[in-house]
Amino acid sequence: MTDQQPAETETEAAIRDALRAAHGVPGDPADGPEPGLPAEERKFRRDRRQKKLGGVCAGLGRHCDMDPVIFRIGLAVLAITSGIGLVFYGFAWLFTPYEDEEENEARRLLSGRVDGQALTAVLFALVGCGVFLTLLNNGGALTFAAVLTLLLAGAGYWSQQRDTLDADPVAAQAAADAPPEAKAPPVAGGPSWWRDPIIKDGTHEGISGYFWGPVGLDVEYQVAGHRAGIPREASVPAPPPKPRGPRWIGGWVFLFALLAGGLGTGLTWEGQPLGTTLQVGLACALGVFGLGIAVSAFLGRTGAGSIVLAVLTAGLLAGAAALPENITTHYTRTEWIPTTVADVRPQYEVGLGTGKLDLSKVDVGKDKTLQTGVEVGAGDLRVVLPKDATVRLDVEVGVGGIVLPGDENKDLDIAPGQEKKVTLRPTSGGDGGGTIDLRLEVGVGQAKVTRATS
Repeated sequence: MTDQQPAETETEAAIRDALRAAHGVPGDPADGPEPGLPAEERKFRRDRRQKKLGGVCAGLGRHCDMDPVIFRIGLAVLAITSGIGLVFYGFAWLFTPYEDEEENEARRLLSGRVDGQALTAVLFALVGCGVFLTLLNNGGALTFAAVLTLLLAGAGYWSQQRDTLDADPVAAQAAADAPPEAKAPPVAGGPSWWRDPIIKDGTHEGISGYFWGPVGLDVEYQVAGHRAGIPREASVPAPPPKPRGPRWIGGWVFLFALLAGGLGTGLTWEGQPLGTTLQVGLACALGVFGLGIAVSAFLGRTGAGSIVLAVLTAGLLAGAAALPENITTHYTRTEWIPTTVADVRPQYEVGLGTGKLDLSKVDVGKDKTLQTGVEVGAGDLRVVLPKDATVRLDVEVGVGGIVLPGDENKDLDIAPGQEKKVTLRPTSGGDGGGTIDLRLEVGVGQAKVTRATS
């Protein structure tokens, strides 16, 4: 037997190609894809390794072959200006799985496996939809958001397609005409080119094939003939998906806290002030958070997110306790227009909304004094004074601004704890219109006083 490798016949080449096609084995590495054919399409998946929040921007960067920071900045701007960034991020977080998984967060949520990632994605989508709906009448913001969205999409598409351009035909033809890579001959004194030869009666034990040569092609012979065996291709197994960790009850605690807060607020909405209503709802939610953290000491775990939410709920509860008691839960728009002194009430009140007191038609009378006042929990207060009356004005605003006659062209000064006591003389300089003692109180909002012109 000589040391020269026999040439591969057409029959052997056909058998080899048939075996590769039957078992889905790719061709020789030297063959490669045909020139001009596009590369295999990459699927969009969230990236677990470079994620900052949900891995959406990192997945977009890998899918489009771009820096993820571009998408992070773009979606942040879209979230602030129109809410579209939050909507896109939330839905992409829900319906796009990680690269090493096939199940997305929406499927887990629908199957009852509620966790913090799914709830956060839903919260992002809901907040983004709310912001977008509030800006429907703002054409400038929506136009800017549309232009920025098109720019991001165009940049991503161009970056993704720039590597799939047709190859140089000259280089492709040169690569196709190049001879195959030569392989080193076997070591002298080594085994034969063929493994165990076929016995003339057709029986054979073991596997027959090249000892070296075409990679991954082995033919197993049996008594009744021969059949194709499974090609043995050297492949690197895919890394196993990272474990998601033990199941935790933080998502359920958050869900029950929302339900408890909504139930407590709804039961007290009609008959209690706004501050009391919010206190009841937030107290119920805080109780659920406390109970969930206590239960997590024995069953499951909640993590730091539940503690942060509990602290945030406690802060909101303290803020609700500081709200004025006269703020109601229903927004109203009230206007009082008395025509005589007898029609003027000692006190006017508005819980939540806008109140307007028009005293321009009231004639107090010379050397007479009229006392009245207006109290607004939260909203705007407008008062119109008679043109010929002297007004001793006492205004107090908890958080907001005060506008007096002559301040229309000045900037509104919004600050906490504003109070002014002034005496407003009639523009004519006389005092025949009498005197009005006016007390104005606004918890949160603006108090504006003007003088009638006629």
